[in-house]
Amino acid sequence: MSDSSAIEWTDATWNPVTGCTKVSQGCKNCYAERDWIRLSANPKTVYYLRKFTDVAVHPDRLDAPLHWSKPRRIFVNSMSDLFHEDVPHDFIARIFATMLEARQHTFQILTKRPARMLAIMRRFVEENEEFGGELDEDVPPRNVWLGVSVEDQATANERIPLLLQTPAAVRWISAEPLLGSIDLRRIKTPSDGSLELCPGGKPMARVDWVVAGGESGPRARPSHPDWFRSLRNQCGVAHVPFFFKQWGEYYAGGERASFVSERAEVKQFLDGMIAWPVGKKAAGRVLDGRTHDEYPA
Repeated sequence: MSDSSAIEWTDATWNPVTGCTKVSQGCKNCYAERDWIRLSANPKTVYYLRKFTDVAVHPDRLDAPLHWSKPRRIFVNSMSDLFHEDVPHDFIARIFATMLEARQHTFQILTKRPARMLAIMRRFVEENEEFGGELDEDVPPRNVWLGVSVEDQATANERIPLLLQTPAAVRWISAEPLLGSIDLRRIKTPSDGSLELCPGGKPMARVDWVVAGGESGPRARPSHPDWFRSLRNQCGVAHVPFFFKQWGEYYAGGERASFVSERAEVKQFLDGMIAWPVGKKAAGRVLDGRTHDEYPA
């Protein structure tokens, strides 16, 4: 937990919950699990001697954002999933209470468990209506962005429709690590059958932001540049902000750089595209000659 962050699309991280379990291929090389090995060996941390799958809540961390006076974007639970089945409903409610109180901040939430997010947010709205809106006039809260992590078309098909049904001021998608192409026009919505990219400058139906990135770290898998271009172009047509976070460990399409070892294991896609293992820093985050750092209004 820190009031600053190296994650490109946020300013700070807040971890009132730690620990998680894997649900899909996007979790295979989880960065949180990788960091856990180091943290769990430190007796001064809340991770000490715990397994990554040991999900724990930390009430003493609930008020941390209230002490950060400077407005910032805060990624909630970078070391867990807020809507994990082992996180009690009452504790999630306490986290939302903090976010409602800390209105100077914008809270960014990602989950791979959108069914539970949908159920909890619906209950939150229903409870507010039951009390005549007295719980809070902003339901869902305008400073809370709710999103889903997806890695390919299958997980997008599964998770995005549930996101679209979730009460939220801002809905967003994190396609990282991107392990396959995603066509958002194939997503089935609860109402009209498909998530249309509307012509004439109309926004993509109820999706406010798309972030995309490749995988970094040991055993990282490469992403094809056309997967990123496709998402960028879909967002461009629909006037949806697009954020390209990183290439990851591999850079695809370029010539072998001078600092790439001759023994480096080069990956090749079915269409012949080559991916060179150059490391996250060297690969960078430039797509077709420019960075993409767009945010919702």
